[in-house]
Amino acid sequence: MLERAQRAARAALEAWRRAASTRHVRHNAPHVTREALAAGLARLGITQGETLFIHSSLKSLGYVEGGALAVIRALQDAVGPQGTLLLPTYYLPGGTVRATCAMPDYVFDPRRHGTHMGRLPEAFLASAGVRRSIHPTHSVSAWGRHAADLTEAHHRAPSIFGMDSPWQRFIGCDHAKVLGLGISMGPVTFYHALEDAMGDAFPVPVWEDDTKLLACLDHAGHRWEVPVRPFDPAVAQRRIDHPGRDDLREYFHREFDAAGLRVNGQVGDAASWCIPAQAFFEHLRQLASEHVTIYASAAQLAARPIGHT
Repeated sequence: MLERAQRAARAALEAWRRAASTRHVRHNAPHVTREALAAGLARLGITQGETLFIHSSLKSLGYVEGGALAVIRALQDAVGPQGTLLLPTYYLPGGTVRATCAMPDYVFDPRRHGTHMGRLPEAFLASAGVRRSIHPTHSVSAWGRHAADLTEAHHRAPSIFGMDSPWQRFIGCDHAKVLGLGISMGPVTFYHALEDAMGDAFPVPVWEDDTKLLACLDHAGHRWEVPVRPFDPAVAQRRIDHPGRDDLREYFHREFDAAGLRVNGQVGDAASWCIPAQAFFEHLRQLASEHVTIYASAAQLAARPIGHT
């Protein structure tokens, strides 16, 4: 009873915060239309038929007339009916992978569990024609030509980002790009695809020792036990998305610009970027061979000048 009341109170507080944020943006930020967003995406080099993995900050776009759904429609306009969109729709009831793994009675159910990733992923998840992968912590949702193939095997993958996960299948798609809408180079889970592809050969030991099996129900209600290996919290403290790692985010920004891989542009009111997925992955592999990863120390960054080949 108390837990239900606490959940209801948290939900009410979050709804109030969102309403207040929307009012502030509506009155203070530039107004942006679906057509303007699609035009910005086109200037960024997004074309019909492409497959996009999108990380985003909705509020950075300005006040979008029509809200999150208009952003989704603009993305669909940009890639067209032969294109594909993927968004992270992660559900982490424990707040972290490690804490979620420690929950004794947790069972992921896509029919009732939403996402903790914000308004744009929430709206995407509720949209027509969207497929969602089955995973207890890192469920991904997709729309378009490759949606079924990209999401259908996640619960059978050996790790979150490993073989047959949406990330590894996405890397194999032609014309695939990672798109950052109003975000830095920090909150990009695509980085972890290299860690799982390399396994113990990755130069930083990023995982805890034990792999957990977490229960999931698929869309038909069948139960699966899905392997999840938590990240080492001590290592995560020096990762590129940690608030104190401005140096690492700036290094990756400048490095991918210097390599000619990152296309930069304005979408709505947001500074945005995109990088071809296969080239992104291979450049991350090259950097790792030179001891630069998303966990690199200041000394490791200093030892490897930006643009070094």
